Amino acid sequence: MSIKKTVRDIEVAGQRVLVRVDFNVPLDGDTVADDTRIRAALPTIRYLADHNARVILCSHLGRPDGKPDPQFSLRPICRVLTRLLGREVTFAEGDLDGDVLTATQNMSDGEVMLLENLRFNPGEKSKDPEFARQLASLADIYVNDAFGTAHRDHASTVGVAELLPAVSGLLLAHEVDTLTEALGNPEKPFVGILGGSKVSDKIGVIRKLLDTCDKLLIGGGMAFTFIAAKGLGVGNSLVEREWIDEARQMLEKAQETGCSLLLPIDLVVAPEIAEDTTTFIVGREEIPEGLMGLDIGPATSAMFQAEIERAKTVYWNGPMGVFEVAPFESGTREIAKAVARNNRAVSIIGGGDSVAALKKFGYEDKVTFISTGGGASMKLVEGADLPGLNALDNK
Repeated sequence: MSIKKTVRDIEVAGQRVLVRVDFNVPLDGDTVADDTRIRAALPTIRYLADHNARVILCSHLGRPDGKPDPQFSLRPICRVLTRLLGREVTFAEGDLDGDVLTATQNMSDGEVMLLENLRFNPGEKSKDPEFARQLASLADIYVNDAFGTAHRDHASTVGVAELLPAVSGLLLAHEVDTLTEALGNPEKPFVGILGGSKVSDKIGVIRKLLDTCDKLLIGGGMAFTFIAAKGLGVGNSLVEREWIDEARQMLEKAQETGCSLLLPIDLVVAPEIAEDTTTFIVGREEIPEGLMGLDIGPATSAMFQAEIERAKTVYWNGPMGVFEVAPFESGTREIAKAVARNNRAVSIIGGGDSVAALKKFGYEDKVTFISTGGGASMKLVEGADLPGLNALDNK
């Protein structure tokens, strides 16, 4: 159980409650393309509104460079949220010390308001004390329900929490409890699956999983840095040359800890990333010059699936290849299928592209838990501090 106070531990009736949510969702023009993160925040919003709080929601969206930009407005999210909640959500924009402050002071119990994109102000990312003060002036209580940004030391995740009574939302608490309990003492065999482009993005997670996993399966672009660390050629495949020594150390650590670190034994290679490109399946020791590895091959897929089928706990973060392009989707699809089919295991999906892959192949309802925060979930798994969580009040 979380050691942090949650919204259930405090009295909220009649209080203005500033809730940091994660509405950083994909947009197609002014249409929300995926409302998963909005739906994930609904339990906390409904709890507060049903308990007569005056709910003020705030979030960032995209990277608008610290100034207003219509393409990053949260107005489309406000429309979707109104529909999902079944109650009107007021949209507030303008000067926080002026019109927005007045609007929050005039709110009624149970009313819900959404502020404009926090990153329209440069003070959000720089954790400017004045911007944090302006946000805090809008409310009596602060709630962080944005697990996806809990690893950020920003004004809305840490600065405000230092100025108001600060507690966790239901989503944040559930994310932290699930990840720490399931992965802190996993039922064995415990299989970790890591993919994506770069070793550098996940080195902390690799170190941690080598201490806890029985098997660690590595695919995606990051596999080629490990393959290069074994002294093999990789053609034109992605390699982080400055991380080869670190990858070699991780291979040695795997031997020391008894964790089997499994790399691809065959690969799908091609001259370019394109729907109509020519592909070849080659062994990992036979990658031709001029071609790049863009997916795990069928023998690797079968090997990885066999390990997943035997697992009692699975943690997956990162695709096995460029799954967005049809010639290179097979490896990720087969891994998603294997994770989904093992209904005896606790399966934890670490956000980001892994979630997108599950949705693409129709397996999102077949796993135990999907994290809403890729970067935050990785930090939590590796044992790093989450500033947004640390800033909240303890029970």
